[in-house]
Amino acid sequence: MQPSAPMTDAYRPDSVDSPLPWPQLILFALQHVLVMAAAPITSVFLVSKALDLSADLTVNLISATFLMCGLGSILQSLGTARMGAKLPFVMVPGGAPIVMFLGIAQQRDLQTACGAVILTSLFYFLILPIFSRLLRFFPKVVIGTLLLLVSINLLKVYGGIIVGKPGSADFASLTHIGLALATIGFTLLFARLFKRTLGQLAVLLGLVAGTILAALMGLTDFSAVTQGPAFSLPRFLPFGMPTFDLAATVPLLVFSVISMAEATGQTMAVAEMVDSKDSARALVPRTIRGDAVMSLAGGFFGTSMIITSGENIGLVRATQVRSRYVTAMAGLMLAIVALIAPLGRLANAIPASVVSATAIIIFAVIGTIGIDILRKVDLQQRSNMYVLAGALTMGLLPILVPGFYSQFPKGLQPILGNGLAMGCITAVVLNLIFNGSSPAETPASHAAKA
Repeated sequence: MQPSAPMTDAYRPDSVDSPLPWPQLILFALQHVLVMAAAPITSVFLVSKALDLSADLTVNLISATFLMCGLGSILQSLGTARMGAKLPFVMVPGGAPIVMFLGIAQQRDLQTACGAVILTSLFYFLILPIFSRLLRFFPKVVIGTLLLLVSINLLKVYGGIIVGKPGSADFASLTHIGLALATIGFTLLFARLFKRTLGQLAVLLGLVAGTILAALMGLTDFSAVTQGPAFSLPRFLPFGMPTFDLAATVPLLVFSVISMAEATGQTMAVAEMVDSKDSARALVPRTIRGDAVMSLAGGFFGTSMIITSGENIGLVRATQVRSRYVTAMAGLMLAIVALIAPLGRLANAIPASVVSATAIIIFAVIGTIGIDILRKVDLQQRSNMYVLAGALTMGLLPILVPGFYSQFPKGLQPILGNGLAMGCITAVVLNLIFNGSSPAETPASHAAKA
């Protein structure tokens, strides 16, 4: 028997430009899809449950979100001359934008929330040429504070979904809370027991285990999965014509600058891991344009911002699969899933307690990242201590005390009532007051200068 030929550079999974043989390509791509699939489901679930959307509309939004994530992953992986990084990226709905999208929808309406996504996407293109000059206004104390506030806000929102509406018959049901805690327990157990790829799948495995437990308890109803059409296309403008309100859009506009800073750091980290030959000046703008165009498209299909995720860094590092053709195939799989209606109905049939518990784990990690960033801030300095204290005060009040600004002018409430916007704006302003406007090191500042 002839010994098998050594794998050439053209067929190495650790080479960014390797197309890979079809069996490997499909297997590795499926792994990426399984790791990332929870994010689109939980993002739609959060909006749907918080706004009490119909089952049909929820399934349609799941389909639209999967489609935008899939097309975006293909764009970022294969790229063009000016758009898409040509790196192994999978795109997902961003955690912070989901909260802001929901906040705008609750304070105004879904048409205004979609309009805010569209305006913010266009703002990406407008600010891109000068965004690197703004990075000095977003040092670690600002970014860490924002991530911590995002985590706290999401924990409150998803916890509220688990306990239900006050006064309802099943408010704070022991069954629902027990199922949620069991799902969290499963996730942590899998994270402790499994390493490498299975460890990366701990959240998804926890979701599956929680769903199985719910089925055994008689808390699931999958009868609607096989009903209705087998294929469906996401609905264009599912909430009607967008409403464009600049004041309501401010939270997302503030986030967009931070998102570009995060995209810079993420792009350069992945590029270094896969030994990309392109320069930072070439890669970063292409990544940001890819985020902008997919978020713009998503706004017309009812989704929140669709962006590249920091999870890509961990996934590449854990699997050592660096081929951008793997993530392009994963994007194709996500797009196909979007068009198969029973899969969307299956996701919608998962009990609220299970999905919410899974989301709590996912977004609590955002808080740990924020804490890790804040650890690198010298809080022994009086100035930094007061910047953080003031930002947390202004950010947490609207989150923990709903209606705190209800008597203020309505035009100001979209900003004052959004804890993420208030915390971030306060951190930026206080940092300027206490620390001045000298350039500060951000997670992306070195990369932006490269």
